[in-house]
Amino acid sequence: MATPHIGAEPGDFAKTVLMPGDPLRAEFIAKTFLTDARLVTSVRNIYGFTGTYNGKPISVMASGMGMASIGIYSYELFKEYDVENIIRIGSAGAYSPDLKLYDVVLATGAYSESTFAKTQNGETADTLLPSAVLNDKLRAAGEKLGIPLHEGIIHSSDVFYRKGLDYLTEVRDEKHCLAVEMESFALFHNANILGKNAACLLTISDSFVYPEKTTAEERQNSFTQMMKVALEAG
Repeated sequence: MATPHIGAEPGDFAKTVLMPGDPLRAEFIAKTFLTDARLVTSVRNIYGFTGTYNGKPISVMASGMGMASIGIYSYELFKEYDVENIIRIGSAGAYSPDLKLYDVVLATGAYSESTFAKTQNGETADTLLPSAVLNDKLRAAGEKLGIPLHEGIIHSSDVFYRKGLDYLTEVRDEKHCLAVEMESFALFHNANILGKNAACLLTISDSFVYPEKTTAEERQNSFTQMMKVALEAG
């Protein structure tokens, strides 16, 4: 029973799905870490794979960029494919000077100015929470693997190229956000309304404080610490 956006059949997805934004990152994870990985969907070149990791069934599927995109895919995975857990594994721009390139951030909340939740069902909160159970599993996985996790609220923005906002004053200092990305607010909302679990791990790819940044190839293939934590927790 394919949906308009996912070509998989019932049972093709594991109960836990890792969701990078980039389809090529999804393919990299499947080929690098999963045993017996098989492609279960490729509609619009948004790749989804299912295999095993340390003997546990697990899936990985791209979300595309932005809340509208992850909003569609995560809703269909939760609602139509009976997925229970989605762990977003993405890149983020650092607001905090304490975050350096390749640091891993565990989101304890997602602040957004987006109208996604309000439009979807009238939800007016500007900060949404992930699953406490999933976050505890990710903390335990990070500790087991010796990979430190920086925890805090992250900023989910609808707009990448944006004018008229002092990010470091208005978002970091007033809203206490550590970093910025573009998907988690919608993912958390879908999980909340459907009674599912969602979490978000981010790797710092660039910074609003320092000039350093990673390349597209590095974002695709080099964020392995975040991947390992998510796989261990899944």
